[in-house]
Amino acid sequence: MRQSLFRAAFASALMLSAAGCSTVADETTSVAASDALAATIASPIRTPANVARDPYRHPAETLAFFGVEPDDVVVEIWPGGGWYTEILAPYLAAGGGRLYAAAADWGLGGIKKLKESNPAVYGNLATADFPAFDASATRVPAGSADVVLTFRNVHNWRMGYRRDDKQDYSAEAFRQAYAMLKPGGVLGVVDHRLPESASDERERTSGYIKVSTVRRLAEAAGFKLAASSEINANPRDTTDWANGVWTLPPSFALKDQDRAKYASIGESDRMTLKFVKPR
Repeated sequence: MRQSLFRAAFASALMLSAAGCSTVADETTSVAASDALAATIASPIRTPANVARDPYRHPAETLAFFGVEPDDVVVEIWPGGGWYTEILAPYLAAGGGRLYAAAADWGLGGIKKLKESNPAVYGNLATADFPAFDASATRVPAGSADVVLTFRNVHNWRMGYRRDDKQDYSAEAFRQAYAMLKPGGVLGVVDHRLPESASDERERTSGYIKVSTVRRLAEAAGFKLAASSEINANPRDTTDWANGVWTLPPSFALKDQDRAKYASIGESDRMTLKFVKPR
């Protein structure tokens, strides 16, 4: 039903556009997309533990900021347990879009569980290797994506996470993200924000990363910064924890030690950056 309503809104928008009312058409499409996203976020199929984190992750505002439309081809890099996948997969399926989950095989366990638990919703979710270092790897087709999203992952690439040699492969990760996108496509980045005054070495140990580092990596790959947002900011996070960002929820690295204190701080202070691949 939601899909038919959404398609009807798009049809109305197209007719208005043909009549020369492009602004009205854009607004109609935007409202339809916003309503579809709100309905998906409110869906009972979402895991209750994931819903509980909405106040920290602001999914509606974040996806709207990145301009994710229901008929887009979207790549979610390193989706982990599928927190955003639970929103993106049904949202895109209802609007005629497509979702890729891009990760190494070891990082797709959560996605496999989602597909097995609810084939009707997640069965058509495509997977691809990321980063793809092998010529035989399954890649997202070059120039096919409207939006590439990565949530709290750039610091892992910088730290050489999941590489035996622990070498920084963040530059290559951004180059591969760039290749996936159509000209004019969007790369959306959310990550734990390290103050610019902090030591560069803390990017290799704390789980936080500087905005300037993310910008440098993205711009070196060819991206242009289009906008930034404080949607996911948390001024209570001082970022100087002995156990890094994992001290805070949801990780609680110290377990029950000072748990109430860290719970009151909440999840990390995060940058939200929107990059564009030039046309």
